[in-house]
Amino acid sequence: METEQKDITLLEEAERRLHQLSPERLRVAVDFLAYLQEREENEATEELLSIPGFEDELREAQQQAEAGEVVPFESIRRHV
Repeated sequence: METEQKDITLLEEAERRLHQLSPERLRVAVDFLAYLQEREENEATEELLSIPGFEDELREAQQQAEAGEVVPFESIRRHV
């Protein structure tokens, strides 16, 4: 809960600051946020790709899904 509250507080502070920027500076801030988001996504992708065999397993799972070789989540959940 404490982490959630800190996140909300940070978001509120960011929003207050964004509202005070000129349109030009707001564009710079949005571009920077997009850059940070892209970096975070790339880091997460790199982390997944560093797992031995991940790419092969992902490819196999995609092929199984395309072939309809899937099990509905509800049927798995009932047996847990």
